[in-house]
Amino acid sequence: MSVRFLTFLLGTIALLIGGCSGSAVLSQEGKAGKFQKMIAPFPVYDSTGTTMKHPFLGGFNAPRPQFVDINNDGDSDLFLQENSNELMFFENDDSELIWQSDKYHDLDIGEWYRFADLDQDGDMDLLTEQPYSYIRYYRNDGSSGEPKFTLATDTLKDAEGEAIFSDRQNMPNITDIDCDGMLDLFIGRLDGTITRYESVGRDERGIPQFELVNRNFEGIEIVKQIGTMHGANTLTFVDIDDDGDQDLFWGDFFEPSLLLIENRGSCSNPGLQGEPQPFPSSNPVESSGYNAPTFADWGQDGKKDLLIGVLGGAYNASQTLAENLYFYKQNENGRFSQQTKQFLHGIDIGNESIPATGDIDGDGDIDLLLANKIDPGGRKSSIVYQFENRGTTEEPSLHQSGTLNLPNAYHYAPALGDLDGDGLDDLLLGTWKGRIAYYRNTGDGFTKVDESFVELERGSNSAPALADIDSDGDLDLFVGESGGQLHFYRNEGTTENPDFVLEKNSFTNVEVGHRSVPILHDIDGDGDMDLFIGSKTEGLLFFRNSGTENKGRFNKESLPISIKAPSLAAPQFVDFNGDGAADFISGARGGGLIYYHWTGQ
Repeated sequence: MSVRFLTFLLGTIALLIGGCSGSAVLSQEGKAGKFQKMIAPFPVYDSTGTTMKHPFLGGFNAPRPQFVDINNDGDSDLFLQENSNELMFFENDDSELIWQSDKYHDLDIGEWYRFADLDQDGDMDLLTEQPYSYIRYYRNDGSSGEPKFTLATDTLKDAEGEAIFSDRQNMPNITDIDCDGMLDLFIGRLDGTITRYESVGRDERGIPQFELVNRNFEGIEIVKQIGTMHGANTLTFVDIDDDGDQDLFWGDFFEPSLLLIENRGSCSNPGLQGEPQPFPSSNPVESSGYNAPTFADWGQDGKKDLLIGVLGGAYNASQTLAENLYFYKQNENGRFSQQTKQFLHGIDIGNESIPATGDIDGDGDIDLLLANKIDPGGRKSSIVYQFENRGTTEEPSLHQSGTLNLPNAYHYAPALGDLDGDGLDDLLLGTWKGRIAYYRNTGDGFTKVDESFVELERGSNSAPALADIDSDGDLDLFVGESGGQLHFYRNEGTTENPDFVLEKNSFTNVEVGHRSVPILHDIDGDGDMDLFIGSKTEGLLFFRNSGTENKGRFNKESLPISIKAPSLAAPQFVDFNGDGAADFISGARGGGLIYYHWTGQ
């Protein structure tokens, strides 16, 4: 089985939230400097006018959260995994989550992670997946306030010396289920049962050892509500009813809700033989399935609140591509009420987002279009969202202002440029079928000129980019596609009437493995346009233009900028703040945008 597993704050906080993950770059337009990753570089508002606190996280498709007080300051921080081998960290600062890292302590975590005090020394250690389906153990050799993780073993073993196997799509958990002071390891199985191991101390290297206690813990067998299907799962233990013992929560690939198995025994004599019940009882979770829960007293009111990452299971997983971090607050009466489906509020329109930037409304500042692969709600078409810049050229402010009225098609890929010489940026729009439509900007919207203005001779997922590569004053066309090649169409028309003619033998050395999305930008300040290409699996690739101002020649080189591009990267260089140097944004598999600011120093 394969399972899908990637605001502005007032004043100077907006800079602090961004953090720094860039390093030295040769130059941009002749200037030395570096790129700095930022989460909230300027205000971004959703369609209701609400400020997004984390607009540029990149979006989530299958978030796996865990609340942990990692720095022992009395409040719960948030860890979240969206991509393989990457663990995001958000520090809790007075109930504000501040993004700190996309890869916490540079740890390799495979497909899952669990924090727990394995050696019971008062700080949190870490279990993660060791590919494929074994258990890696990181020991915390720091302190409770300043963690420092050391890889203690890449394969956790039982007391007999056998490697403990945990299916990589199942997320296990650790707790002392019988209050004997010895931690228990629980692993959900694909047949709906639970295997229990109990700690029997540590070996000579200090590595925890576990003894197999039961292959079918408490006789539990999780099955679909109707039928006998079961599958990938998540396990969480918490004393939800405050009776002193640990209750069990289970999320399953074939279960649209979150299941609670109440512990009706005691701390020293647990009993979890009851029938699994959808949770919360008054208003059960209803999602696409495969729900990963974590609990914390988020409101600091003494009550456990619930956060669920919806990984997407058997019930139309596409419907939760954009809204998949469900937060439930526990009220005074012990009932849970859903507060939001997007706990980390940011730009997220589903999956496989592709941006285009330009001055759409002719007011002199940069606006944004953002397309997805498919509408999570309707599933009949891709959607192109419009974000209007209602700020200024120096102080941008993006407002989600609706969607473009377009015919149904999948994998829309927009590009903006003034094709008719009227000073307004027109729209080229690629699709899954390989066609590129032309829409003229009338000042009141886009009007279709030709739905097949350009059509690939072969290939699909056409992704256009416009640039004057030959310095003749009009925009030429570059097109990426599903096979990873680059197609070049020279503009043989005029600045008022474009005529794109395919040159079959141009740039044949430019190719990526799969799904090429090009953008052109003079990164080295030598007066010609260099080429960047986003890809499905290779991130961002760079081809330097070693030709002349009138004739391009691209050669692949190492990326000259320190940017961690996401899977299915869709790059853009854009000067949102009018400082004369372009920042970097990119669409992503997760359906959002990432943002790197050019510091110029």
